[in-house]
Formats: sequence, structure tokens, C-alpha cells
Amino acid sequence: MSTGYWSLVEPLWDDISIYDAPDVFLRQYAEAPERARLLFAAHWAQSEFMNGGLGQFFSNPTGVLAPEAVEAFRAMGMRHCADLLAEAMAFFGDPYPRDRQTREAILERYLEEQGGDAIPLLEQENAMAVHIEEEAGGFDDAADRYAAGG
Repeated sequence: MSTGYWSLVEPLWDDISIYDAPDVFLRQYAEAPERARLLFAAHWAQSEFMNGGLGQFFSNPTGVLAPEAVEAFRAMGMRHCADLLAEAMAFFGDPYPRDRQTREAILERYLEEQGGDAIPLLEQENAMAVHIEEEAGGFDDAADRYAAGG
């Protein structure tokens, strides 16, 4: 049996697809209970970030849920993480493109203009690395508290 925040995320894992079109994601996401869906978004965001940084998060299908992850971090009491992710989203323009190919094209254009060794969003990525581990007791503690109703 799952414990902590994962007990709310696990039942949704196969019900919300980040791999299909953005409209499919948004429909499935909206159908899930609010607390569980916010934890789903936060889990994906922190997992991708911790695995490969903001570049990985935005260039993978997970980027579709960036706006929801901002909302989730705020709900969990991780305001700095929310603000940093929102700042990073601005790199892609307004409105934020949920379409993966659009985000990839923007990243590729940046690398062409700045050089292959350039790291987009480095300032936000460095700060996020600290806050995801420390803010509100760290991601796992904040997610568990939020899952428990706190």
C-alpha cells in the first residue's frame, strides 16, 4: 500500500496522459480530484527536474503540465519553486506553449543563437535545485503534508 503523497498520485498515474495532445492532458487532468492532480503535476515536475534539470522538463512531454506544476508548488507551500518555474516558462513566450514541438524549437533556436554549450534558464535551474530540496522542508515533506490536508 502506498503512503504519503504517492497514495494520491498512484491511482491517477495511468489515467492522466502527458504523452498525448495537450487537450487530452487538460481534459484528463480536470477530471481528477484537485489535491491528487496537483500532486501529480508537482511529482512530474520535480522528478524531471531532479533527473535532468529544467531543460529536460521542458523538452520532454512533461512540459505540457508546467502551468499546473506552478499551481501545485504554490498549493504545497513551495512559493519559490512556483515562482522560479513561472519565470522559466516565460522563456517560451506568452501564452506558454503546451505543444512539445514548439518548446523544442524555441530551445533549439536559443542554442543556435547562443552556441551549443549555452544553458538556457541556468539561473532558475540553479535556484530551483536548492529550493526543491529545502523549501517547506523539501519536496517530499511538502507533498506529504499537502496530501494529508495540510
